[in-house]
Amino acid sequence: MTEGRLDQLQQRLAEPFFRHWRWVIIAAWLVYAAWIIFNRWAQIRGFSLPDTDDNLRMAQVRAWLGGQGWYDLVQHRFDPAHGGGNIHWSRLVDLPIAGIILLMKPILGGADAERAAVALAPLLPLLLLMFSLAMTMRRLVHEKAWPLPIIGLLCAYSTVAMFAPLRIDHHGWQLALLGLGISGMADPRRARGGAVLGLASGLSLAIGLEMLIYLALLGGAAVLMWVADRDERRRLAAYATALAATTGAGFLLFASEANRLAVCDAMSPVWLSDAAVGGAVMLALAVLRLEGWKARLGAAIAAGAVVAGFHALSWPQCLERLEGVSPEATSLWLDHVREARPFYRHGWRIGAIALTLPVTGLIGWALLIWRAKKMGADGRDLLRRTLAVALPAIAAFCLLFWQMRAAPAAQMMALPAATALIVLVAAKLLNSPKLWHHAIAIVLVLFGFGAVVPLGTRLIPGERQAAAAQRVSKANRTCPTLAALAPINAQPKGMVFTFIDLGPRMIIATHHDVVGGPYHRNDRAIADVMKAFRGDEANAHRTIREYGSDYLLVCPDMSTATIFMAEAPKGFYAQIVKGKVPAWLKPVALPKDSPFKMWRVVG
Repeated sequence: MTEGRLDQLQQRLAEPFFRHWRWVIIAAWLVYAAWIIFNRWAQIRGFSLPDTDDNLRMAQVRAWLGGQGWYDLVQHRFDPAHGGGNIHWSRLVDLPIAGIILLMKPILGGADAERAAVALAPLLPLLLLMFSLAMTMRRLVHEKAWPLPIIGLLCAYSTVAMFAPLRIDHHGWQLALLGLGISGMADPRRARGGAVLGLASGLSLAIGLEMLIYLALLGGAAVLMWVADRDERRRLAAYATALAATTGAGFLLFASEANRLAVCDAMSPVWLSDAAVGGAVMLALAVLRLEGWKARLGAAIAAGAVVAGFHALSWPQCLERLEGVSPEATSLWLDHVREARPFYRHGWRIGAIALTLPVTGLIGWALLIWRAKKMGADGRDLLRRTLAVALPAIAAFCLLFWQMRAAPAAQMMALPAATALIVLVAAKLLNSPKLWHHAIAIVLVLFGFGAVVPLGTRLIPGERQAAAAQRVSKANRTCPTLAALAPINAQPKGMVFTFIDLGPRMIIATHHDVVGGPYHRNDRAIADVMKAFRGDEANAHRTIREYGSDYLLVCPDMSTATIFMAEAPKGFYAQIVKGKVPAWLKPVALPKDSPFKMWRVVG
């Protein structure tokens, strides 16, 4: 009798939970948002934007709110001697940040309105991602399994870090839109799913091209689904129409003046025309009355050849690496960027944590595909949708062997499949009367959530950091702080020649201008800075004067500085930090505890 009442109570509690799942997600998001803002309050108060992109994003928003043109994305506080820094971003991600600032400024004042914006803005795309993961799970695994990937997000460290307060760059929005596109591909309602995929793809491309590979694979999957089943023409037609319309609108509304040229690294006439041609070709495929799959496959191959041929003939400059970074800047700068290295060139802890969910996801995708295949004719539609969603997830796993920057997308796309192990395997084992089955189930649950390796690594004592590594870590933490930069800001306004990685933080935390930041369109300035610090005094003097510099600023022991010391031990940087300072530099007095060394250029 008691067990029966408990079962009834459980059903009464569970029924509204699953029936009102949308409101549950919103409530969970609000709780998480409150907790993470409380947890990061000290960093928010200190305006400790953690990445160069976050700092530049805020600088771009400030410039726009200060009167800079909507389509003028030049950062005029970078390299003013040569007209400013050419930034390839769009204004789309600026909108929520600027909106929060304008809304809160009358209430909180300017500085605290910015703090509110950097705290809240990154959490907005998180809500979109949570809904997208829930919908994908409902459509591919089970309608009541939607909470699992949302819980798994807490262990997807690379992914969820992109949505933390202060992370106001564009990567969170791109991940959320990729998740939305995947939920559209998983949608059994074909026209709606295709339209969602096209809309998400167009908006993501308007922000940037970082997700281009995954979006292209999803588009290719839509075509292959039509090859396998002519009834998928509605998905294909809706996708083609929405993609062309959204990219067109994105270009008109958000493409900067620089991006209206035929550039390869942003939404420009290159990708706009590709989307238009691709959309037209896919729409033509959708209206073809081809009954056999072989005929449809032939038509799809011909259509792909048309799009590829158009791109190759019209935009041959975009057949190689899209950033177009010079070989010199690549060797001096890009090859040293940590996130551009494969996972196995990072520490074993970082690599293992990044890899756990994608590897678990591979197992989950295999089981989901096998389950759908076992269903026979009734599972063919589910099988096609599962294969389509698995395709970019597998690609992201493979890309980890090329660049670690694929980790956030790889973890996010693995979540539905990884947590599906809990539904497909662990749930059955938990119903077994055998205790060892329960133990295996618990391990599977931890693997599904991606928690096993993070928990395991905490049990293994960390290697003791060498003294040099401790100095680097301290410098990386200390130099970008407002407290450390306050004495720099107190100096008369001028042009500061400093490390490239310090540039974006300098224009946010001080009134000074700088040479630039780590942005590939400014590869000449990047190479000049690198050569100035590595080369001899004469070259440094010439370069510093060429950029109209009033000051020279260095932070000894920062990561960039260690590269100069290791690769150019007799270079200009090594000489000045050892005290061999030329006469054309006059020391600027800074507090004794300052991590910086600063000189005024006097000759």
